[in-house]
Amino acid sequence: MSGAADLVRGRLGGLIFQRVAGPQGPARRRLIHDAPGERWFPADRPVRRVHGDSSMFIGGITALLLQSLHPLAMAAVAGHSGYRGDPWGRLQRTSYFLAVTTFGRTSDAREEIRKVRAIHQRITGTAPDGRPYAASDPHLLTWIHIAEADSFLRAHARFGAEPLDQAGRDGYVADLARIGAELGVPDPPRTEADLTARIASYRGELAGTVQAREAARFLLLTPPLPAMARPPYTVLAAAAVSLLPGWARRPLSLPRLPVTETALIRPAGHALVRGIRWAIAPPPAVAS
Repeated sequence: MSGAADLVRGRLGGLIFQRVAGPQGPARRRLIHDAPGERWFPADRPVRRVHGDSSMFIGGITALLLQSLHPLAMAAVAGHSGYRGDPWGRLQRTSYFLAVTTFGRTSDAREEIRKVRAIHQRITGTAPDGRPYAASDPHLLTWIHIAEADSFLRAHARFGAEPLDQAGRDGYVADLARIGAELGVPDPPRTEADLTARIASYRGELAGTVQAREAARFLLLTPPLPAMARPPYTVLAAAAVSLLPGWARRPLSLPRLPVTETALIRPAGHALVRGIRWAIAPPPAVAS
């Protein structure tokens, strides 16, 4: 029975890893985890616990929904990211960035950040409302950073294997601030209270634009997935929406269903995240 379970685990884990990491995944994983050298974060840092947990599958969707509420950030995504034509490529690039900056060597993390900053310098344009945007704008970089930090922390608090205490939550925000500062975020928040206040300071700029609602529909309802992957993805998407506060749902026309979320969506989200965690974890060692 154990052999059959390990076979299923290996196949499922391989499929998930291939989808998230892409064809370069195995080589990149060896480089990130096995190459000798200095890392930004020691093994006991909160950022490693959060970014290494399967709750990130939910937190990543929440972050994209939240980020879309800034009209200029959404215009940059719609105009330059190719999220419709190459959504999996975008996911793989994002997952590599998070992995190499969290677990990889300092030199590799800095090289990846250098590449991202160079790309940001080339992304400029005009939003549908006539305002110019630039991906390198520190104000927009800050919004992207804090939306990610808030979403990943919410997802880990609700669906993580080992939720952090308050000191750990503050430590996670401080860890992420190091990455944000390297990316060009001026004075990123370093405690959860600072993060909450910074999110609130952007509320007046946020709106559910046509581009944002189209992106939400694509992300939640029509992602390019095979039929067998749609039911579990629907659970992930519903769990991601459940993490959004009401003020972030309304502009995207996303419902708030407290009873359904408590009775169905949260338990289903927990079960699915546990299943992913089981699939991608290495099988337990056999005692000799």
